[in-house]
Amino acid sequence: MMALRTSLKDAKNVEVADDIDDFVSDKRADWRATAAKGRRRQRRYKKRLTQELLRHLSDEE
Repeated sequence: MMALRTSLKDAKNVEVADDIDDFVSDKRADWRATAAKGRRRQRRYKKRLTQELLRHLSDEE
């Protein structure tokens, strides 16, 4: 069974910025044509997760 991609809902579990690296996982890392494409995908997903985290923080205020 394939592992699941990290959900954007997991942003609420991030307490420190370094935690983002621990939460983001690419379930298709082995299927990527090149490692560069995988890194690019991770970077984009981390950006989306960060934006979701900021949205949660602004909702709490």
